[in-house]
Amino acid sequence: MAEAVVALPDLAATARLGGLIADRLRAGDVVALSGGLGAGKTSLARSIIAALGHQGEVPSPSFAIIEPYDPPATRLPVVHADFYRLKHPAEADELGLDDYRAGAALIAEWPEMAGGFAHEADCLSITLLPQEISAGQPRRAIVSPGISWLDRGPWT
Repeated sequence: MAEAVVALPDLAATARLGGLIADRLRAGDVVALSGGLGAGKTSLARSIIAALGHQGEVPSPSFAIIEPYDPPATRLPVVHADFYRLKHPAEADELGLDDYRAGAALIAEWPEMAGGFAHEADCLSITLLPQEISAGQPRRAIVSPGISWLDRGPWT
């Protein structure tokens, strides 16, 4: 399954996409969420984590940078990271990202600030595009699967 464009006109559509991702998510996977401020990265991350079974609050990891979730609260270990504040990709290593990732799925907001993950076969890259009111376009997600995700679609 190649790249797909998914319309996200409301939170329910975002939750549906998050549910699809969560159903197909495996330990070792990366879901890399890119897009500008307010594009919906945290909303989609929250939807994925909720669909994995977490019933509590899912705070934005903007300040903590890394927020882990473990079974039984979630179906599998997952790490939610927000790399916006990193000044250099090497800082991800200093945070112990590899240790957090061991045996867990990673949901990465602002992945480019940590050096990116799209080169990894287990990466599902999602670029969130804002609503274009003048063009009548809803918010959209461009879903680009890595090699190991190719047989896990469709996304619409």
